Amino acid sequence: MNYRVATAAVFSALLVALSGVALGDDGEKVFKKCAVCHKIGEGAKNGVGPVLNGLEGRKSGTIEGFKYSAANKNSGIVWDEAQFKEYIQNPRAKIPGTTMVFVGLKKQEEIDALWDYLKSFGPDGKQK
Repeated sequence: MNYRVATAAVFSALLVALSGVALGDDGEKVFKKCAVCHKIGEGAKNGVGPVLNGLEGRKSGTIEGFKYSAANKNSGIVWDEAQFKEYIQNPRAKIPGTTMVFVGLKKQEEIDALWDYLKSFGPDGKQK
């Protein structure tokens, strides 16, 4: 009986480890929900939403050539993990008056994967 318990424990640990690896790949999949409006990577250009290259550490409302709402420009937010994760759950609650119409992500796994994906791009669009 102890052999079965040990085998189940090892199997469970393996599944958890593998799911963590898979989540790293999911950020790009989650970004597809954002890609309707936002671009990322080398050669990305502003669209309906601003380019998301170099998001980590960037002050909200500062991408050159994008017309932000006053709410975004004046929010005082500097994008970091905590700010982004709160924002992406409900953008209009975090920045009242934003023009971003996205309803938000509700699954923590998607939020985590998306942040990991976005922060992997530097201001030049190259993946770190």
